[in-house]
This record gives sequence, structure tokens and C-alpha cells, in this order.
Amino acid sequence: MTQHTQELRKLIAQELPNLDVVLAWTHGHNSLTSTPLFITTQEDLEKLDSGPMHVQNLAAYLPSLKGRKVGIVTRGCDSRTIIELLQEKLIERKNITIFGISCSGAVNIRAVRRAVNGESVRSVQADGDSITVTTNHGTHTLRMQDVLMDKCYTCTNQTPIIHDHMVIAQTADHVPGDAPQTTLDALDSMEPGERFAFWEEHMDRCIRCYACRNACPLCVCKDSCVAQSRDPHWLDQSDTPREKLMFQAIHALHSAGRCTECGECERACPMGIPVLAMKQALNRRIKHLFDYQAGMDAQSTPPLFMFRQQEENIKERDAR
Repeated sequence: MTQHTQELRKLIAQELPNLDVVLAWTHGHNSLTSTPLFITTQEDLEKLDSGPMHVQNLAAYLPSLKGRKVGIVTRGCDSRTIIELLQEKLIERKNITIFGISCSGAVNIRAVRRAVNGESVRSVQADGDSITVTTNHGTHTLRMQDVLMDKCYTCTNQTPIIHDHMVIAQTADHVPGDAPQTTLDALDSMEPGERFAFWEEHMDRCIRCYACRNACPLCVCKDSCVAQSRDPHWLDQSDTPREKLMFQAIHALHSAGRCTECGECERACPMGIPVLAMKQALNRRIKHLFDYQAGMDAQSTPPLFMFRQQEENIKERDAR
């Protein structure tokens, strides 16, 4: 157990009597996986762990716990989701206690499995800018830079933007060396026809399980989602790439100006479809048009939540 995990446990132990539950992480079925931990007792607290292997955005659980006193362990990127939930009044700040931890990147489990050729993993040890993976067939030392989640290469928040308590871990330089090409970079280099073919190919593999929607911490209209609504009837259940692409386009548009690029949609996809790139492309457009990034300021209003007669960077009125 690392020193900052011990410090985190100590801070939570002090606050636990005043809280109904604390959201954190613990090990999953093996050392390569993790699972959310709902802490209500000291015995639960002993299971807490933290580090680059714990990737879930715990803020996704906050709306369902509205009205209760909740503690949450959060990294810089996930704190943006908390801010967005506050902006949309889906949670109340007075009921949330934030235990912040610094982060130099979260590990992409799929990338690790590819790097060890799918061998059964026995143990994983993170050490600065590398991780050591022991399998049934030997030991592999991997550069952290090569196995990070896509979102980590563009992340600018190593520490939470808001927090009540803070644990500073000894972190490596953020994304050491040269970062690999992301999906969005690849899409930028394509012609429009190539991009459409790219998405058609990926959507052909989509099984419409809606894991991307269910994992999204800001997709809060699941009970009346257009994907399953018959009034209005925007989508049918036909198994075609274009119908599935239509759902992803709607999901991306509904989260435009709200998406904090936490990557839960892409991480949850069982088919490995890079759906986060759609949201990143829209966010870049929102940044250009409105000079706004989601989840950076709890006091600001998302641009698509307001109306201005004239926007500084939208010139259609001037062209009339």
C-alpha cells in the first residue's frame, strides 16, 4: 500500500462518521482490474486502494445519491464532472465532500492486455513512468506513456479543480516523452468521406448495448432516452451502421458543451469503439465558438444552456 493511499484512508476515516457513504476504488477480480467501492464502515475502508489502475469516474454515481451526504475520491479529470453536475443542479455542493488525489495518468487495461499478448495477468506494479506486469509466462515492463487512456494525453488537470481534502502523490511527469496519435488526431487528417467510412466500419461492430450511454455520468435522461422512445420516434431498432451512428451522433450532440471527456463511454464499450472522439470534436468546436470548456468553473453556465442575441465568434448576423 502506498503512502498516499494510507493518507487517503486516514482522511476518509476522519470524515466517515459525518457521511452516509464514500465513493472510492478497490481491486477487482485481478490486479489489472478495479471496481467502485462504497464505504460505509471501517471494514469497507480497509479495502480502499488508489493508483493508475483505478480508472472509473466515480462521479457517475452522484446524481443517484442526491440528498445524501456523500464523500467521493476524485482525480483532476473527474472533478470536472462534479463541477458540471453542480452547474446543472443535479447534485448539491453542501452534501458532497471531495477527497482529491493527484494523478499522472490512468492505465488503459486493453492496451496492457495487448502489450502482454493476452496472457493471464498475475500482478501489476506501477512505479513512476513504468508498470511491471507479471503473467503466467513471465514479466513485462511497460512504459506508462504507451498504455495510458487516450484522455490522459490531452488532460491538463493533474489535480482536482475543487476539493475539500487533498492528497498529493509523488507523480511522474505528465505523459513523459512524445504522446502517440489519438483517434481525434487521426480523424483530423482524413477527408470527410474517409471519416464517414471510418465511423461506418466501427458502427458495423456496435451491438447497441448502450453501455456508452449507461456509463456516461452526464447522460441523466436514461428513462426517456430517444434510443428507446416511441413518442417521439427518432430511432428504430434496425441493425444498420447508419442507424447506430445516428444514435452516437444524438448522444454526442446532447452532451455538447457538457461532456468533460472523462472517457467512460469509450471505456465501457465492449467492442472497443472510439466514441470519445465524437465528443472531443464537438468540445473543440464549443471551445472555438464560445471559449468554453465544460467542468472548469462551477459558477459559469454552459453555452447551450443560455441564449445571447449575438455571439462574438458567430458571424451569421453580420453576413445578412
